[in-house]
Amino acid sequence: MAIRIRPVEYYYTMVEDRPGEAFRILSSLAAAEVNLLAFNIVPAGANATQLVLFPEHAAGLARVAERTGLVISGPQQALLIQGDDELGALVGVHQKLFEAGVNVVASNGVNDGRGSYGYVVYVRPESFDEAVRALGL
Repeated sequence: MAIRIRPVEYYYTMVEDRPGEAFRILSSLAAAEVNLLAFNIVPAGANATQLVLFPEHAAGLARVAERTGLVISGPQQALLIQGDDELGALVGVHQKLFEAGVNVVASNGVNDGRGSYGYVVYVRPESFDEAVRALGL
């Protein structure tokens, strides 16, 4: 795999900032066979945490949310980029976005330790279509 870029939907939920909240939600999703493409936890104040969920299929997440009372917001859109890890792997992506005048407002990435990476790029909703065009999707 050289590079794969695709639009993805994500949802978020706010939870109390205490041990076990992510475990509780991730366990429910796993038990329901909801596959996550990405997952992120972000502090959201003194006693709150935001869990960001990128389900492969949103319907499964919706079923779990309904069954467990989990309040989710979304969908929002982001770009999921996966590829072979190499020096400067993300330069071309950011160059195309820069040349199109698209600002990256947040991102998360990780090297898998086996020669590949995953990278999530967030842009403002009003810039999303331009980002998609700039990346040739």
